[in-house]
Amino acid sequence: ISTALILLLLGPIAAQAQKIRPIPYMVIPNPKFERAIENGTRSKNGAPGPNYWTNTADYKIRASLDPATRMLRGSESIVYHNNSPDDLYHVVIHLRQNLHSEGVIRNHPQQVTGGVNLISIKYGDEEIGPRPPDIGPPIQSSTGYWIDGTLMTVVLPETLESGQSGTFSLEWEFEVPELGAPRMGTDDEVYFIAYWYPQIAVYDDVNGWKADPYMSSGEFYMGYGNFEVSLTVPENWLVAATGELQNASEVLSEQTITRLSEAANTHEIVNIVTPADVEAGSATLDGDLTWRFVAENVRDFAFGTSDIYLWDATTAEVGDRDGDNGNDLSMIHAFYRPGRNDWNRSAEYGQFSIEFLSEMFFPYPYPHMTAVEGIIRGGMEYPMITIIGSGRPGRSVFSVTLHEIGHMYFPMIVGQDEKQFTWMDEGLTSFNTSEGSAVFYDRDSWDPSDQKYYSIAGTGDEVESMRHGDRYPLSTEARGIASYNKPAVTLHALRGMVGQERFSEAYREYARRWAFKHPQPYDLFNTFNDVLGEDFDWFWTTMFYNTWTLDQAISNVTDGPDGVVVSIDDLGLSPFPVPLRVTYEDGTIVEETIPVDVWLSDMKSTQLRFEPGTVSKVEIDPNNYLPDVDRSNNIWEK
Repeated sequence: ISTALILLLLGPIAAQAQKIRPIPYMVIPNPKFERAIENGTRSKNGAPGPNYWTNTADYKIRASLDPATRMLRGSESIVYHNNSPDDLYHVVIHLRQNLHSEGVIRNHPQQVTGGVNLISIKYGDEEIGPRPPDIGPPIQSSTGYWIDGTLMTVVLPETLESGQSGTFSLEWEFEVPELGAPRMGTDDEVYFIAYWYPQIAVYDDVNGWKADPYMSSGEFYMGYGNFEVSLTVPENWLVAATGELQNASEVLSEQTITRLSEAANTHEIVNIVTPADVEAGSATLDGDLTWRFVAENVRDFAFGTSDIYLWDATTAEVGDRDGDNGNDLSMIHAFYRPGRNDWNRSAEYGQFSIEFLSEMFFPYPYPHMTAVEGIIRGGMEYPMITIIGSGRPGRSVFSVTLHEIGHMYFPMIVGQDEKQFTWMDEGLTSFNTSEGSAVFYDRDSWDPSDQKYYSIAGTGDEVESMRHGDRYPLSTEARGIASYNKPAVTLHALRGMVGQERFSEAYREYARRWAFKHPQPYDLFNTFNDVLGEDFDWFWTTMFYNTWTLDQAISNVTDGPDGVVVSIDDLGLSPFPVPLRVTYEDGTIVEETIPVDVWLSDMKSTQLRFEPGTVSKVEIDPNNYLPDVDRSNNIWEK
């Protein structure tokens, strides 16, 4: 049966058409973002502008870890490149371990260890000292630094001009906490060291200095750079880290190196360090050992170490990363303690994750991906490495591994501001996790009963997604749902509306445009609008700026000589298209969609006419992609 899409906005329904619902406003960018467009660093279509820039830094760090005292001591040189058009007279540096200082503002209780002991700081050859507390705001004539919680502001002895570079030298130390934030720390068997070195904050084209304090809940916004890191640990302590190991022959036994070479040439899992090797102490050379790593174009550096780790490795096929039409490889590593549930499959999970994400977006650009087990309850991501808690069933180990490795794309490659816009990283990665889980387990991962969003939608406890990461209600599910599940459900809805091919094209284009750059939400919104060729501002404002709910209902179905008339009520505040499926008694199925424009014109009810016949069933959203909070009224049966 062919159909004619006829909206019957007539008679009593038209008489009821009043301004009885809110109409989503267009996305209104921050004035700072508008100025960035005027300056040519951003564009209205979502792509970086012709004048786009990022500041970068080169870090050389030497550090030693003493497990007996839990002390980490380090020194570093930072060459900071001012690629901005601005002259800088001060620089902001993160000292995130000050989260563990007495009296520092934080969202959750933390172990007090004293925080960072800053031994010295130089700019060029000039020693920088603390500024007197009564001087006031930073002024160029008053060189020095002051520390406010986890932030250190350094007023430079001379202006760092546009296009120039400046060198900082720092020495510091801190006691490793038992569990920090909880994203790093030690249980005296495993050390995972993160947010551990003084790191220059982001100076970007929209905000200038964007340096929010570390308060434990909100995550991170970081600039890109290159790292040369030397880490000294006792013998038999394996080290997994961001970057490539440069001196394997100086720290690893010949047996370990041979097995690593085997793993680099196979798609199978190779046991690099076994329980017998741990028992015999045969994985490393003797004595205190210094492991040297190099990482290029990453936003951070983290490492894990233990003297009882087992080690598995293999490779992942990432596609044509080098532009030679080949299928390039990245190493996959897994470090875990004996007896940890299902961690013998961790390398397999990492292999799948990197291959899946490389196909979903673009080839994974880094030489390895490593998962380490220990200390924390969930998982936490860093460039090329993630830490994942143990004591969970196998499916959970898989899903957390996929999620944390998913963060290699958002925000490790696409450098979004997760502190300000948590949903940009967690929501996109949650969507990617559901997609990967569906493939790995060959199941539908989008069943509404599995989505936590529906447990909070319409209850009054939900908060909007466009909220700063440190400003969610504590001890509720509001942050997790607004940042993780609701944005994932939102992307699933968009994919349903525009189709898989168009959605994937827009999603990939956003990731490609903003790889190793710093997009804002408006860049994401504008890129999708641009690639899809439609204005979806009604959708973005509905789902990310508000807590409105969708509840479409079939109110009546009548048939007669002029056709079958289906009446639809929109009972919620969220406007969405209405995908309808009509099944006739002879088995014929007809599908039509009521466009969202009906609801955007203030309507709350409308009708759709189909060709005459005896109808057995009518369904709204039969493929379950809309975020409808009450599906009980989505089906009519004769």
